[in-house]
Amino acid sequence: MAGQLHPPLLLSRQCCRVFSVINSQIHTSSGLATKDHYKVLVLGGGSGGITMAARMKRKVGAQNVGIVEPSEVHYYQPIWTLVGAGAKSVASSGRSTASVIPSGVTWVKSKVAEFDPKNNTVHTDSGKKISYDYLIVALGLELHYEKIKGLPEGFEHPKIGSNYSVKTVEKTWNALKNFKEGNALFTFPNTPVKCGGAPQKIMYLSDAFLRKTGKRSKANIIYNTPLPKLFGVKKYADALWEIVKKRDLNINLRHNLIEVRADKQEAVFENLDKPGETEVYKYEMIHVTPPMGPPAVLKGSSLDDAAGWLDVNKNTLQHKTYANVFGIGDCTNLPTAKTAAAVAAQSAVLDRTVSRILKKQTPDKIYDGYTSCPLVTSYNTVILAEFDYDGQPLETFPVDQSKESRIMYHMKADFMPLLYWHGLLKGLWGGPGPYRTIMHLGMK
Repeated sequence: MAGQLHPPLLLSRQCCRVFSVINSQIHTSSGLATKDHYKVLVLGGGSGGITMAARMKRKVGAQNVGIVEPSEVHYYQPIWTLVGAGAKSVASSGRSTASVIPSGVTWVKSKVAEFDPKNNTVHTDSGKKISYDYLIVALGLELHYEKIKGLPEGFEHPKIGSNYSVKTVEKTWNALKNFKEGNALFTFPNTPVKCGGAPQKIMYLSDAFLRKTGKRSKANIIYNTPLPKLFGVKKYADALWEIVKKRDLNINLRHNLIEVRADKQEAVFENLDKPGETEVYKYEMIHVTPPMGPPAVLKGSSLDDAAGWLDVNKNTLQHKTYANVFGIGDCTNLPTAKTAAAVAAQSAVLDRTVSRILKKQTPDKIYDGYTSCPLVTSYNTVILAEFDYDGQPLETFPVDQSKESRIMYHMKADFMPLLYWHGLLKGLWGGPGPYRTIMHLGMK
């Protein structure tokens, strides 16, 4: 019968669970028996931290690599766009941190409390001092819902959600599926963000859902952004504007969310072109993208730039002041979009940079700013935006990627999660650069 498990399959799944438990215990015990010094110390157990730990394990040996990360669960966050639209489950996005840390690498289950790069040491919130020969900072960024008046307490009310947190992503789906009539509001913050396309992806998916359920005629879909443009790369922005016009979506540029009155279902926006002028929107549903910023521990340290981000060379990812410190991912001041795709490309460059430094050689591989944003425009289409530091398209496939594609949707929804878990986190995927050259016959 469908839904029943055959004995061999059931036994196989039981064995997998047992192995998972054993693996977790191995990492937990190694974390409890942490050393005071590592040849390579990695800070952060997100995508950048895990992939670099895997790569460094192959370089210097697992026993010489430590990773500092307090969280018990590691999430594949790009899939939360689809979770918020009811197309994927939140459970499918998470795995235990112990299961993704490379075997043999020591897990220090703590938060970073202080940097002391002059003495090559890091202090944790548990009071431990750890020294290193080389430091890789991959601390990600922090969400600041509290910078919007009325949040995060407003999430206790219905009709409001956010795909940027595991605590609130299912609230987005609840608000969408229970939509009746009125304004569906989608916001973008007046700060740097991770995955800058995500705030509008959920708008397109909501539009598709409301059409599918016969509610679209009762919905007024509004996207308010403080930016002066819909998307940073003109080629893709032009394509998105065509979709906006075709689907009767309302875009308000230079509008910044400053308050949510969840009890009244109201959102307050400031007009950045008219200082002091605010506008109140009633909503039946609102998706909030929070302000974001660098990790608090970085701000004011000797490793940050004026804005608080890790200050690295944009070509080599080596720190501008401390030659044995490197950075990857959202915590850095690299002038490119903060995405998992960017982390993949950065990891290949950083791997080469560290290899050269270990041999007392000068870094020779340059990061071109490659990043990617699969712009989900419905439940079966994606515009695959890929571009570099200069905002110039850097497309992998020999087709016009500004066109909506069903194949690209399945790549986003089904293939990319597999590539993440089994490629990127294993230190085996460094972005599509080599394949792009092949696809374009060496001409791009």
